[in-house]
Amino acid sequence: MDPFTPPPDFPPRSPLVRGCTACGACCSAPDIHALGKPLGVPCVHLGPDCLCGIYAARPAVCRNYQPDWVCGEVAPLPTLEARVRRFLEIYGLEGEA
Repeated sequence: MDPFTPPPDFPPRSPLVRGCTACGACCSAPDIHALGKPLGVPCVHLGPDCLCGIYAARPAVCRNYQPDWVCGEVAPLPTLEARVRRFLEIYGLEGEA
């Protein structure tokens, strides 16, 4: 299955968003145990430009992350907060953050 094809209950996304857009959502929304980062909180290494401050030394969980359809869903949103909120909504985690 193409990782950029959304589930049936989501509208299709732009085929142009198939790579990292540096939106910061994957560094803010999920919990990252290797960094002691809780759910819904931006990583301490995420800069104001939404780029990783330890990119060359980032942990395997970050290194192995691959963009997918969720990126196309959240990247166009105007703020990091909106992207995180939508990311958590997609996974049904908004009440846990």
